[in-house]
Amino acid sequence: MSSAPSSPSSIVIATRESQLALWQAEHVQALLRGRGHQVELLGMTTKGDQILDRALSKVGGKGLFVKELEVALEEGRADMAVHSLKDVPMELPEGFVLACVMTREDPRDAFVSNRYATLQDLPQGAVVGTSSLRRQALLQALRPDLKIEPLRGNVNTRLRKLDEGRYDAIVLAAAGLMRLGLADRIRTKFEPAQMLPAAGQGALGIEVRSSRQDIIDALAPLADQATWLTVTAERAVSRSMGGSCSMPLAAFGRFEGETLHLDAAWGDPEGKLSMVRVQDSAVVKDFAAANALGERLAAQLQAAGAVPAVPGHPQA
Repeated sequence: MSSAPSSPSSIVIATRESQLALWQAEHVQALLRGRGHQVELLGMTTKGDQILDRALSKVGGKGLFVKELEVALEEGRADMAVHSLKDVPMELPEGFVLACVMTREDPRDAFVSNRYATLQDLPQGAVVGTSSLRRQALLQALRPDLKIEPLRGNVNTRLRKLDEGRYDAIVLAAAGLMRLGLADRIRTKFEPAQMLPAAGQGALGIEVRSSRQDIIDALAPLADQATWLTVTAERAVSRSMGGSCSMPLAAFGRFEGETLHLDAAWGDPEGKLSMVRVQDSAVVKDFAAANALGERLAAQLQAAGAVPAVPGHPQA
């Protein structure tokens, strides 16, 4: 007679060593410890953390933040990796799965400035910092007069650069600021109608080896099904567009009852092509329906003029 799968005696979480990444890993650690597991952290530095002088879209995309963590999983030095879901490539390597998506924090973008309360208050030609192609395209659509400058580094580094006067304002994910106890730095949160979030923004995803059923079972109680279905649809839009997290693409869903309303936007960071925005909805009860909605919306984006990523192009 086969025995039930055993619970892991101890769990090691691979994590980047930025303050926000450590907060996220420690959050998962506390939840698992609360369920009786022994959990330790394995701090790591990724290529995404090391390359700070170039835009991610030009050096390999946000997958640079997860590769070293996946190697640790593959070599058995760690059992799981906790990620900001918007940093996770749309296609995981063979043998890896997204085992858990947790309840989403505020998914909106935050306007941060020491002198101005809103984007509208910025003077003509003001300098706004972001290295996100999505934010760049959406900001240019809202305020074509602004000067958008690159902004890399962890949350505290970006805030320091603002405080040094290099920018009139910067745009960050509200979730990161809130998790680090820095909500007081937020002057305004952009509503999705104004600045549509990135696929998965504000959600934590936990990656494991697909063979580790014991870890998958241990994570099951931490999952939030509504968030997981929502971000699955959002990520399907991006995957169907052939893009990585570095593509100038936004996708954001919200449930009303069993109906998932999904919005997507594609913009040209150089401002040569018009912003394309589409929306659709469907009853979504499982991952197949979520993926189908995202794929349908991606087709609508392309029909409306959005340009899918081309292999070998910096956005691909």
